[in-house]
Order: sequence, then structure tokens, then C-alpha cells
Amino acid sequence: MASISGVNLSWSSHLTQSRSPAPRSRSVARRSCVKMTAVSVDEKKKSFTLEKSEAAFSAAKELMPGGVNSPVRAFKSVGGQPIVIDSVKGSKMTDIDGNEYIDYVGSWGPAIIGHADDKVLAALGETMKKGTSFGAPCLLENVLAEMVIDAVPSIEMVRFVNSGTEACMGVLRLARAYTGRQKIIKFEGCYHGHADPFLVKAGSGVATLGLPDSPGVPKAATHDTLTAPYNDIAVVEALFSANKGEIAAIILEPVVGNSGFITPTPDFHNALRKLTKDNDALLIFDEVMTGFRIAYGGAQEYFGITPDLTTLGKIIGGGLPVGAYGGRREIMEMVAPAGPMYQAGTLSGNPLAMTAGIHTLNRLKEPGTYEYLTKITGDLINGILEAGKRNGHAMCGGFISGMFGFFFTEGPVHSFEDAKKSDTAKFARFYQGMLRKGVYLAPSQFEAGFTSLAHSAEDIQQTIAAADKVLKQI
Repeated sequence: MASISGVNLSWSSHLTQSRSPAPRSRSVARRSCVKMTAVSVDEKKKSFTLEKSEAAFSAAKELMPGGVNSPVRAFKSVGGQPIVIDSVKGSKMTDIDGNEYIDYVGSWGPAIIGHADDKVLAALGETMKKGTSFGAPCLLENVLAEMVIDAVPSIEMVRFVNSGTEACMGVLRLARAYTGRQKIIKFEGCYHGHADPFLVKAGSGVATLGLPDSPGVPKAATHDTLTAPYNDIAVVEALFSANKGEIAAIILEPVVGNSGFITPTPDFHNALRKLTKDNDALLIFDEVMTGFRIAYGGAQEYFGITPDLTTLGKIIGGGLPVGAYGGRREIMEMVAPAGPMYQAGTLSGNPLAMTAGIHTLNRLKEPGTYEYLTKITGDLINGILEAGKRNGHAMCGGFISGMFGFFFTEGPVHSFEDAKKSDTAKFARFYQGMLRKGVYLAPSQFEAGFTSLAHSAEDIQQTIAAADKVLKQI
């Protein structure tokens, strides 16, 4: 047997073979799981192969639903073999077959300063010497809270949680508690986590898999969720007129990243801000994706619009599990124990996530950070779109700072309905071609991409050259 480097873990692939009819105890199955066919990345392959990823993924499908712990990782919308990752560093990731990729997923957004940053890892090492979780207050929570409050215009107080989904669950409960109303407006294709009230015309994995609203969600859970097309203010106005005095809040991704990259039309945010104020409702920006990415103060700094409440995640944990919600002091003081709205979490504010977040945000505050992200991301998306045009493909796309996306449709794309006009079969062929050329994109037409401070000009040019070759072939 051999081992995955740095982990000393090996296993056999007996789970991919026919099951024996004889019953086995769970303890025997567990023991045999550590005795499987050797998977090692110590031996580098010259030609592209996913043989070891295939073996590992086949085994994973017997252990976890679909072989993954988050649906989009299963490559359902792009086909082919999902890659199993061994390590990441900077702008690169390496799979267990030894293939190296330029990564434009960045762990779905957190890796804005690059994977496995040396300073962040060193800080985490020092923090771990003191413990990984306290279940009690720690000073690091104060430090990161002050940094978030200083950066994000709408946040006067903040509550840390463990994921973006948890942040959106908390902020929804808070909006309802504060206003005394039940109904919310969300936008088609915007994803706010997998909590029941939000799985109505959601994007992200729901769009990728072509699923309707998820089974298991009671009608009562979504009864008060109203939906409108993104960038369609007339529909929002009609919803307020039809539900006078009943709407607690509007929640939206200020830049959509979960049905592809979709930007707001010029007056959209302003119109929403006016509507919420006129109707005594709250405006909530879900900045789990855009927070600290398109500007240090998030989309609200970039567009000059201050919501009442904001959710954050991804970047503020520097690659560790984290989420947060915050807003005006008078609203946040309703959260327990200051107020009656209950929300709690065992690992909330844990010292490791706080440490990684602090060091990541310190790096982002350095001069030239967002200018660099804007330069490389602009070069990347313009290069891909120009290659598409040169090779006769209908494509459109765009970017803001370190966030980008493109669609295989003429465009423009202003809503999820527009995004669904994309040629997803062509995207799947493009995706597989890019993977074989060492470029890892989000495995769905309906997901945004991300650059990082670790991406070099060489990475960008290599990616554009690969795109040009693949676009000629498909």
C-alpha cells in the first residue's frame, strides 16, 4: 500500500466491486475501508489521467450520497470524472493523479489571497497551540468583529456563525423579529443557502442539477417567500402593492454569483433601497460571495448603497468554515442574549476561523490589492470572450474585481431566465477541454469564477491560450 502525501492514508477499492451477500458488521466495514487499493500522488504522470480520482470517487459513492458533500462537486452538469484533490497552493491545485490545475474556483470564493498562504498557515499554527475551539469568548472574536465593522458600511454590530447558510437563516429570523412581519422577497436564481425558506427558484446547485424546489421542504416553509426576476423592479413594486404591510425584507445577492455572474442594472439597487424605506421593510445584502471580494467593503461599498442588514462568509474565514450577519445596532440588539431573537452555535467565533480571517483581511487592506484583481480578472475574461468571438461562438460575460463569469449565449444576461438561454452542452465540452489543459473552472455554467492575488500574469495568459485552443475544437 502507498499513501496520499502528507496524510498517511491509504485504502482499497473493494467498495467498487460487487457486494458480498453475506452480512457484515459496521465495525468490519470500517476497518476494511482503511485497507483499499493504493492511491498515491508521489508518482507524477506525464499524460493526463484521472484513473486514481475515478477509483476514489467510485468508493466515495458507496460512502456519501453522490460521492460528495456538496452537489456541484459531482460534475453532474459537465459530465466526466470529478477530480479528487490532494493539495492546493497559491493559484494551483493538484489532484491525486498528479495533475496540476490553475484554479479559478478558489474553494468557491474564500481563497482570495491564494491557497495555503504561508502567513495564514503560520498564524494558524500558533493559534492551534492554544486550542482549536473554546466554546467561550476569545479575544480574536473582538479583533475580527472590529475589522468587519470598520470595513462594511451597513454593519454596526456583527454575529459570527459557521456558514453562509447559517448566516442567512439568522438574518431572516432577525428581519422577521424586528419588523413583526413574515413575508420576504427573494430573486429568481439567487441562492441564500439551503434553508427551507430560500429554496424557491434558487440558483447554484439547484440550477446546476435542474432540480425543482427541493423535496422535503414543507409548503408552509415557503408560503411567505415571494419571488421576482433579478433586475425587474416593476415586479417588486407589484409585490409590495399586493402585500401591503406584510413584507419584512428584500434579500438579494447584490451581484449574482449563483446563477452565473450577473450584475445589477444601474438603478436596481437604488430602487430597492427606496422601496424598502417607503414600505418600512428591510434591505438585506447577501454578501457571502461579494463581501471583501469586489471591494474591501463589499458590493455596498462598490455601488454606494447601504442595506439594513448584511450576510458574510467565505473570505472572512480565510478558508475555514465561517459566516456572519450584521447591520444597524438597533436591529442587531434583538439578537440573544441582548434581545429575544434566539440564535446560537457551538463553534461560532472559533479561534482558527477568526485567525485565518484576520490575516486574510490584513492582506486585503494592503495598497493595490483590488487594482491588481481588477487588472488580471479583466485580462482573463476579455481574453476568453475575444477567443470565443474569434472562433465563432456566441458568448457574453463580465467581471468586477476578482469575480467573473461568462455564458455561451449572445446575451446580454440580466436575469436567471436570460442565463438559462446558455448552451450548457457547449459549456460542458469547453469545461472538459479546459480541465485537460490544466485549468479548473467551476463545474457549472451557473456559477461565478474567482481570481486571487496569487494568480500571475502567466497564469492568465496560459488560461487564455488554453481557452483559444479548446474553443477552436468545440
